[in-house]
Amino acid sequence: KECIAIIVLLGTSCYAAGIYEPVELNENEIVFSTSAASISGINPTPQTNAFGSSFPGGRGANQLIIYTPEFGDRTNTNEFGTEAVVQDNVVTLLSGANSFIPLDGVVISGHGSAKTWITKNIAIGTKVYIDKDNNTINVFTTTESYLYEAEQKIKETKEIIEYYRGKVPNYNYKEVNNHIHKASQYVKNAKKASNNQQTVKMYSNLALDEANIALRTVLPNVKNELKGVWIRPTQKSKQQIISVLDDMKKTGIDNVFLETFYHGKTIFPSKTMSDYGFDAQNGIFEGIDPLKIWVEEAHNRDMKVHIWFQSFYVGNTPPTGRNILAVNPYWGNKIMKDYESSEPTRSKSEHNGYFLDPANPEVQDFLLKLLAEIICTYHPDGINLDYIRYPQSISKNETGNWGYTEYARSDFKDMYGKDPIDLLKSDELWKEWDSYRRENVTNFVRKAGTLGRQNNVYVSTVIFPDLNSALQTKQQDWRTWSKRNYINGFTPLFLTYDPKMVASMMADVNSVKSPSTDLYAGLFVTFMGGSREDLIRQIHETRKLSANGVILFDYAHTTQKYSQVLAESAFAVKNQCQDVPDKKGKKKIFNIFKLKR
Repeated sequence: KECIAIIVLLGTSCYAAGIYEPVELNENEIVFSTSAASISGINPTPQTNAFGSSFPGGRGANQLIIYTPEFGDRTNTNEFGTEAVVQDNVVTLLSGANSFIPLDGVVISGHGSAKTWITKNIAIGTKVYIDKDNNTINVFTTTESYLYEAEQKIKETKEIIEYYRGKVPNYNYKEVNNHIHKASQYVKNAKKASNNQQTVKMYSNLALDEANIALRTVLPNVKNELKGVWIRPTQKSKQQIISVLDDMKKTGIDNVFLETFYHGKTIFPSKTMSDYGFDAQNGIFEGIDPLKIWVEEAHNRDMKVHIWFQSFYVGNTPPTGRNILAVNPYWGNKIMKDYESSEPTRSKSEHNGYFLDPANPEVQDFLLKLLAEIICTYHPDGINLDYIRYPQSISKNETGNWGYTEYARSDFKDMYGKDPIDLLKSDELWKEWDSYRRENVTNFVRKAGTLGRQNNVYVSTVIFPDLNSALQTKQQDWRTWSKRNYINGFTPLFLTYDPKMVASMMADVNSVKSPSTDLYAGLFVTFMGGSREDLIRQIHETRKLSANGVILFDYAHTTQKYSQVLAESAFAVKNQCQDVPDKKGKKKIFNIFKLKR
C-alpha cells in the first residue's frame, strides 16, 4: 500500500477551507507514473496575477492555473492552452478552453510550457492531488486510471450506437461491437491480474487501445451533411492544389472554405485592388491565379468552394508600400484614446492587427466591389464572411472602445448632436452609439447577402456563439442578421475540444437564430491538438443538435491522424447512408436530422 497526502476536493467550501487528509491507494492499485508542477495561481485576478491581467481568464504565458467554482461557471480562457476537468480527484474530461468548472471539483489550465506538461502527464482517469501549502499539483497514473478511461469509452460508444440504430439505414456497427467486446474482456483480465504489475499494465493498455478504436469508428456517414474545412492556401502550382484537393476528397471533405482575401491582400490578381491603388495580389502567388485553379479543380471533383473573406481585418503589417492602410490610412479603425492620432490603432488582443472602419462608406463600397469581382469572375459556390465585426474591446471603460474615426464621429454627431468621444457608458446616448456601430456592420451584411442572392451564391458568416459577448465586445449583432434573413447560414467557431461545451454553445445559437438560418459547427479540435476521439465526440454532438454540417479549423492542422479517422467513420464514403426502397418499391431518402428522436 502507498500512502499519499492529498487535498480532498469535496466541493467549493471544502476546497476553500484547504482540508488535507491522508489517503490510501486501493490494495491492488499500481502506480505507473507520477509528476508534479508548480501552480502559478488559483482563480487569478488582475490584482493577484499581473502577468495574466490582459489575457482571457487571467491566465498568463506559460502559466499553470487552477480554477475553482468561486471563479465562476467557466474559465473564460482562450484557445491557446489546454485544460483538464477534475471531479473527486479524478480527471473526467480534457478540454481546450473556456471549460465549465464543476461544482464538486476544479479545472487545471495551462498555456505554453504548462500546456506541454498537462498534455504529457494528464489523461482521462489521471488522479490529481493539489498541495496548496507547497503550491504544487501532483498527478498519478495508476491501474485505475487506465481502466477508468477504457470503461468510460466503452460506455460512451455503446450509447452512440444506440443513438444511430434505427435512425441511419444500413448502419454497420458490427466491427465496432467487436472492439467493444475485446476492450471489455481486457478490462476483466486486468482486474483479475491482481497485483501482477506487468500483466495489469498490459491488459489495461490493450483495453484502452480497443476502446479508442471503437469510439473512433462508431460514427456513420450522414449523406446530406456538409463536411468542410477552412484552408489558407500556400500552394503555388496547379499540381500542388490538385494534390491537396485529392487528399481532401479521400478524407470525405466536400466543401472547401478557401481563404481568398486575408491580411488585406488577395490570392488572385485583382482589378479592384489595382483600381484602388493597392497591391493587386499577394506577392507569394505572383505569376499564378490560384483561385481559378481551386474553383475549377474542386468542381471537377464535385466539391464546393466558399470564399473565406476577412472583411474588416487587414493583418498586422504596418502601413507601408501599397497596402490598404498605407494608401488610405483614414480607413483604419481607432480606439477612443487614439482618436486624435493620424494612425490607425492596433488591436493588442488580436495579434496586434489592424481593422477597417465599418462606418466608412468607402470601406464598405470597396469590400463589396471586391466580393462582386470574385463572384462574377470565379463563380464560387459560397461566400464566408469572417471578421464581420469591430475589433474586440477588452476594456471595461470607454477608452478601450472602438469606432472613434473621424468619419464615424462626424456622422454620429450629425445624427445625435454629440461627438461620441464625449460619451460615457452611463450616458443615455451610449446605447445609440452601440446601436450605430452594430448597424454599420449589419448594413454591410445586408448588402453582401443581397449580392449573394442576386448571383445565386450562398452567404455565411463566422460569428461568436456567445451573443452577449458578441454584442458587447465586438458590436456583432448576428441575431438581427438571422431575423432579417440577410444571410443563409452561420459558421461559428467553437474554440474547445470539450464536446459538452460545443453542445452548450450550439444550443445557445439555436435558441436565438431564425429557423431559416443554417448552422454549421466550426470545430477547433485539430487546431488545438485535441484527440481523435474528441473530434468524433464533437461531430456526434453537432448531429444531435441538428447541425447542417461541420467545418474543420483548419486544413494545416488536420493531419493524417485526424483525416484517417474521418475517412474511416464520420466522413467515410464506404459507410455512406444508402437510399432504400419504401413499401411501394420506390427509393426513399433518409435524413437523419428529420427523424423523430
